[in-house]
Amino acid sequence: MAAEDTNTRAWHMYGQRQLARAYTPPVPDQLTWTPWEGVGPGAEVLGDVTGRRVLDIGSGAGHHAVHLAQAHGARVTGIELSPTQHERAVSVHTNVEGVEFVQGDVAEYLAGSAPFDAAYAIGTLGFIDPHRSLPALRDGLRPGAPLILSLLHTD
Repeated sequence: MAAEDTNTRAWHMYGQRQLARAYTPPVPDQLTWTPWEGVGPGAEVLGDVTGRRVLDIGSGAGHHAVHLAQAHGARVTGIELSPTQHERAVSVHTNVEGVEFVQGDVAEYLAGSAPFDAAYAIGTLGFIDPHRSLPALRDGLRPGAPLILSLLHTD
């Protein structure tokens, strides 16, 4: 089984467990890129996203996308491969203005989408084949658009 397939199954099972627990992370007061409070920049690293289209790659439960829409006025699309993670987001945040959640593969989604003004992935891009995701992101962002990635430390 390919690593990406293993990751997909693992996130599906994780989402099932979180759905069963009825756990939804709170919408943060500020966007953070690490598991440690107060470490690293906030949403300002994306630039001014007011009214701009922003892609949340691997949006999970949707709390980061909701923060960007509510606190910064962004129009956020959260793309999530795992059906259970997607279900977590839409079960709580369906009616949040400025946020749309899509269940699917980021590379396939970007192939049919208008270009985004910014994109970010918090701890998720390491689970996606970079040979597929990075070219899709290059083509799916406007020229000069920021792509901000935070990856889990392997130590």
